[in-house]
Amino acid sequence: MDTTRTLGRSGIEVSALGFGCWAIGGEWQAADGLPLGWGKVDDEESVRAVRHALDLGVTFFDTADNYGTGHSERVLGRALGKRRTDVVVATKWGYLFDERTRTASGHDDSPAHLRRALTASLRRLDTDYVDLYQFHIGDAAPERAARLRDTCEDLVREGLIRAYAWSTDHPARAAVFAEGPHCAAVQHALNVLQDAPDMLRLCEEAGLASINRSPLAMGLLTGKRRAHQPLESGDIRSRPPAWLQGFGDGSGADPEWLARVEAVRSILTSEGRTLAQGALAWLWARSPATVPIPGFRSVAQAEENAGAMAKGALTGGQLAEIDQLLGR
Repeated sequence: MDTTRTLGRSGIEVSALGFGCWAIGGEWQAADGLPLGWGKVDDEESVRAVRHALDLGVTFFDTADNYGTGHSERVLGRALGKRRTDVVVATKWGYLFDERTRTASGHDDSPAHLRRALTASLRRLDTDYVDLYQFHIGDAAPERAARLRDTCEDLVREGLIRAYAWSTDHPARAAVFAEGPHCAAVQHALNVLQDAPDMLRLCEEAGLASINRSPLAMGLLTGKRRAHQPLESGDIRSRPPAWLQGFGDGSGADPEWLARVEAVRSILTSEGRTLAQGALAWLWARSPATVPIPGFRSVAQAEENAGAMAKGALTGGQLAEIDQLLGR
């Protein structure tokens, strides 16, 4: 397998695997006190993990201004340091937050906020440009998004961003951004358990990269979760919002979802892969447009995820077998 992919029609080359930086933002919360992070983190370990990933050939890092209310961007910026020009940095805007109290506080889909948010992200990332700037509000009104798309085109002309994307699970919304010449991608949920054929069709037809969030189904495809195994209090999966599937009532992983993982385990772990590496291999086989971005919090996780590239994609036959086992 080629270990690089191009971000849509932008010509920007990235490693076939990116790293998602939500978890390294640490703990933060919604206005009602519900957790929005993945629990406690060790910033020094996060920095070591990012640098180790770079050494292993990972050149694409995806964060957002609200992850850890700015903390993820700061940690990533520090970890990259002088190697900034060796990597492609993606971040997102749209949500509001208070860095002092580490609390989310609504959203803003105005062009004025877009510019303010970019200025703040550039400062936290310690860089003068963002490679891929992504609109984070997945269900925003398409007509408002069209104005933001046009503002992004202005930012490309100004040299502040190289390309842009929408993080949304709605193909019709993604198509609105796709009309912009410098739209390069859609970020959307995709994994072995949650296919997205309509979105992949749009990406392939419009020449966009499919950046895959939740490639390991929020940890269900790592093999480390057990049914009803409790999660730490600061972990979003301990009190899951409605959109977070597979963790049901918050008492741990949903047994029905784990049963689906077990059904395909032997195929995913073929050729000496770990379960997580097999889940990533499924994504590369699913479409030439995919760039999975698994999260990480440690050097060990960075190593395991990056190791998937050497093992390559699953075969078409294995993909068909998985669809059959999952009743698709």
